[in-house]
Amino acid sequence: MIIRGNILNVFTDEIYPGEIKIEQGIIQSIKEVDQYFTDIIVPGFIDAHAHIESSMLTPSRYAEIALKHGTTGVVCDPHEIANVLGMEGVEYMINDAKYAPLKFFFTAPSCVPATQFETNGASLDSFDVESLLKRDDFVALSEVMDYIGVINDDEELIKKIDVAKKYNKPIDGHAPLLTGEELQKYVMHGISTEHECSSKAEALEKKRLGMKIMIREGSESHMLEEMINTPSDFIVTDDLKSDDLIQGHLNIRLRKAVDLGMDPFDAIKMVTINPAEHYNLNCGSISPGKSADLVFIDNLDDFKVNRVIVNGNTIFKKQKILYRANPLPLETTLHVDFKKTEDFDVKAQNPNHKSAVVNVINVVPNTIITKKGNAKLTVDKGTIIPSVFEDVLKISVIERYGGNTISNAFISGFGIKNGAIASSVTHDSHNIIVVGTNSEYMAEATNKIIKNKGGLVAISNKEELELALPIAGLMSDKPVNEVAKTSTQLNEIVERMGCPLESPFSTLSFMALPVVPELKITDKGLFDVNENKFIDLITHEE
Repeated sequence: MIIRGNILNVFTDEIYPGEIKIEQGIIQSIKEVDQYFTDIIVPGFIDAHAHIESSMLTPSRYAEIALKHGTTGVVCDPHEIANVLGMEGVEYMINDAKYAPLKFFFTAPSCVPATQFETNGASLDSFDVESLLKRDDFVALSEVMDYIGVINDDEELIKKIDVAKKYNKPIDGHAPLLTGEELQKYVMHGISTEHECSSKAEALEKKRLGMKIMIREGSESHMLEEMINTPSDFIVTDDLKSDDLIQGHLNIRLRKAVDLGMDPFDAIKMVTINPAEHYNLNCGSISPGKSADLVFIDNLDDFKVNRVIVNGNTIFKKQKILYRANPLPLETTLHVDFKKTEDFDVKAQNPNHKSAVVNVINVVPNTIITKKGNAKLTVDKGTIIPSVFEDVLKISVIERYGGNTISNAFISGFGIKNGAIASSVTHDSHNIIVVGTNSEYMAEATNKIIKNKGGLVAISNKEELELALPIAGLMSDKPVNEVAKTSTQLNEIVERMGCPLESPFSTLSFMALPVVPELKITDKGLFDVNENKFIDLITHEE
């Protein structure tokens, strides 16, 4: 098989007309020719860090849409479903991905559970991690989120890191705002990447220590503009919702990077040869012996994808995808009772008091970081009342794994005037999370999640909508168009409810992640990430 076009060489930053000889899916040779072509052939795009579950699609469904955008490989961390189902969940992802032409390069989850400060559905120990890293389809140890555990030499966590070293596989990092001596100790253990940088200064400090920097441009975190002139190695999505994925994948991130002034050759390397070399993948360049994963684009400005080839086979051409998914089923993973309105009430310590000062989670728009604040709220008949006028709403986490516990707190930044939104996608333990203006709406939204065996819900005094996610409470087996349409409609409803956030459900999903500063809520209570401890919801009453 011979493929002809203008070949982009990631080693020499050249584009020249040539022909590529392919046999059994492998590039055999490249020859320069004297001929005019319109298309530029580039290596297939590789997302160096992604969680497929965040798209709300199964791997096979994810492939249907990502391939259209020129993505031929994804380094994916299945720790979302691992927190729900452990090894069974990881195997589900592998098996569902098995027959998709998109190449899924899995990483072994390092922190399941992410911390001891929340309840999840399963755990993976160092023996589980070793059983995965032995396999060829596992290319790295997933992001080590428990950086406190690394710094304090947690025995089990260090064993997992040592297993990765044993099999000579990279160790991915996750250490937001970590600096100084603690950062140096973290890096000393061989942790090699970072996707959590929120400033140039943070990225530069980590780059100077030898870490490879991932610029994250996902549904919630948009760091390309901030990081464009910072020495970096990869452009990644991390968490990308289906309604964003349907618009584009790495192709539109390349376009944005070039629009912001990045050299197009440098940008392409960040999604081709750089991840391929770091994770030891047999792709990422148009060179002999590499997999024939090729993308045909118009130019290096808009990166419009015209044709996609994987292993020498055309998968996308003339705006048609030549692959159809057949997702695997999965039994329900929600084991939780329906909730009553009073379950969401926050009681004053003294029912005779008239007001209470409470700690408040303050949302920082377009990031997963929060700030710690406080508010003075009214006490009515012993119950602390949220203040819609001041945008201090209630937030609750409902444990879904059989314990039936619930924790309540207050949050600012969602701006909802009347109603509630709820989700069973809640990083990383994926308990049910709900934000609302009163307990009635919160109970109703939560019960719809339980009825649907997982999903997203928005409900107000004017309208309501739900998206069922029956695959581990994280994913739908429906095509991306259906999932994206409902997801978009949900966001539109939430906007009409008064929410100013660009991706309200994505933001909500991170409000229970107790490894990202500053203040979060888990099913066990309100957690101060900086202090690494639970704190009281009520500071004092009057």
